[in-house]
Amino acid sequence: MVWANDIIQGILVGGLYALFAAGLSLVFGVMRLVNLAHGDFSILAAYIALAIVGSLNINPFYTLILVMIVMAVFGYVIQRGLFNFAMDAGPMQAILATFGIAIIIQNLLLEGFTANSKGLDAGRIENASIKISDQVVIGWFPLITIIVSVLVLVGLQFFLGRTRMGRAFRATADNQRAAQLMGIDNRHLYGVAMALALAIVAIGGVFIGIRTTFVPSAGPIRLIFAYEAVIIGGLGSLWGTLVGGIVLGVAQVLGDHVNQGWGMLVGHLVFLAILAFRPQGLFAKQAQ
Repeated sequence: MVWANDIIQGILVGGLYALFAAGLSLVFGVMRLVNLAHGDFSILAAYIALAIVGSLNINPFYTLILVMIVMAVFGYVIQRGLFNFAMDAGPMQAILATFGIAIIIQNLLLEGFTANSKGLDAGRIENASIKISDQVVIGWFPLITIIVSVLVLVGLQFFLGRTRMGRAFRATADNQRAAQLMGIDNRHLYGVAMALALAIVAIGGVFIGIRTTFVPSAGPIRLIFAYEAVIIGGLGSLWGTLVGGIVLGVAQVLGDHVNQGWGMLVGHLVFLAILAFRPQGLFAKQAQ
């Protein structure tokens, strides 16, 4: 039963990783942009929530909508004002632009909030749990996290498959030039894609701020987890992203069970194994 509990906890952790990875998968799928600032965007969202909580003295959950709006606006502006021009210059310039934004965010957060670790206090929900047996306990907050993750993916799947903008996303992902000939404004479309991605990652940022402490330099490790989840699941597959996050989460929890501190190592080893034997990922698709 101890192993069963570890697997359950790993699945719940995977839901959080899927929240980080969904926006990353969307951006890469639509515009083929390798966004090295994605992890720092999630930490930025956590600090925005922290600032709102400090100003209004409210529960972090109540800040979600406002943080999502702020991050979505920021995403659209930075895509239209910087990343589109960098992408026109070439893929390497686009990668360097995202790296530069990551460094700027880290330093601004360091100046504004210092290097001390921070956290978001959501109250009793953080420690509340459902006792299945003496050895199997499910926390309410991790359960809420994976439910929200599934709902986000369902909503994103519906958006891509049933709306006009979503179909434009898929058309651009399949053939950018043909989409332009059909009258699709790629610059606006890319801005919307980045806005949507940052709105999603804002949820992950607030949730990670509730789950654990965070510092301005925590973005790169979140980026690694997101990329591993995306690649394990398969590029272009939204539900593959969820599976990839779960595989990564279970590997980390089981690794920690075997030896405290092995969690990240085992997760990386699983990622490398899948990359070596199934580089297209578990559920690779052509496009969403």
